[in-house]
Amino acid sequence: MPDAEHDVHAETKMTVHERDIDALAAPIADWLGTLQLADGPVTISNLHAPQGAGMSSVTLLFDASTRPLVARLPPDDTSFPVFPSYDIVQQFEVMSLVAEHSDVPVPPIVGVESTGDVIGAPFGVMEAVAGRTPTDNPPYVFGGWLYDATPAERRELQDGTVAVLAGIHGIADAPTVFSTLAKNGDSLRAHVDAQRTYYEWTRSTDGLRIPVIEQAFDWLEAHWPDDAEPCALSWGDSRPGNIIYDEFTPVAVLDWEMAAIAPREVDLAWVVFLHRFFQDIATVFEMPGIPDFCRRDDVVATYEALSGHTVRDFDWYLVYAALRHAVVMSQVKRRMIHFGEEQQPDDPDDYVMHSSALKQLLDGTYSWD
Repeated sequence: MPDAEHDVHAETKMTVHERDIDALAAPIADWLGTLQLADGPVTISNLHAPQGAGMSSVTLLFDASTRPLVARLPPDDTSFPVFPSYDIVQQFEVMSLVAEHSDVPVPPIVGVESTGDVIGAPFGVMEAVAGRTPTDNPPYVFGGWLYDATPAERRELQDGTVAVLAGIHGIADAPTVFSTLAKNGDSLRAHVDAQRTYYEWTRSTDGLRIPVIEQAFDWLEAHWPDDAEPCALSWGDSRPGNIIYDEFTPVAVLDWEMAAIAPREVDLAWVVFLHRFFQDIATVFEMPGIPDFCRRDDVVATYEALSGHTVRDFDWYLVYAALRHAVVMSQVKRRMIHFGEEQQPDDPDDYVMHSSALKQLLDGTYSWD
């Protein structure tokens, strides 16, 4: 966990990408012109990356001949990426299919450039959706509109977020509809194996083994669920920080780069654990955070009522969520060390910000109350 003497309200310095954003304006404008978005040439203005955004794909906001748009593109090769690959085309395909097969709100897609010929990498463009999103950096548990909301307003947002999950998981015959995501055999086994592969990829630069991560993989094997089927479309990065809200109502679901076919509980545990990750940081800083938000029993009860699905083996999936996040955070730590923003820790487990919580989850001493 971070040092409690740090300024919790300050944005943590993290290099997300090293692209020359301004240099992208002209080629993207020319490409948009081929889509006939306006009478005459398209002009791009106000091109910028949003503050408090995520740490993986690059998001750009801009006006195209006064029309507000958003571009998503992979990070450049020199930016020490968080993930080994970024399939932008697949992300936009998933969004399109979600819109076609459900009422889940996703941003309208303008177009996808799949060849990489325009800016050196594939990218997609979608409509900008008006609204607000809880920030990751600094975390929303330290302040802002969600922190300042009433308990009833936060509950409205929480229930709307869970309804989004129920809607995503309710898409019928997901392995067929989202065939590019489907794997042969057991979907949960494929999902966990992919996380193992990802962990090994993160080690490719330094060979470092992180004991708490490897212990968590062992724990998962020793406590494997008896029956993890049937599976559904898994959003993957399911949390309020990836939703745009109109007041407290979801109006756009974002960031589909971790989408997969998996048990419903993968998403449900992720939304619960990711909030607790932030809440535990607030506790370290002796700040109140938002302890009444996304509590596990509340989220499960709402989800079961909305979906008709009985949530199973939730403790297992919470450990899995903590493990998945541990692998991500270990790579984020490596990247911050690479860019001189952090010092290399002596203890490999300190590559995982929430290593203490993960250890407590493994030995059954973590308190959710």
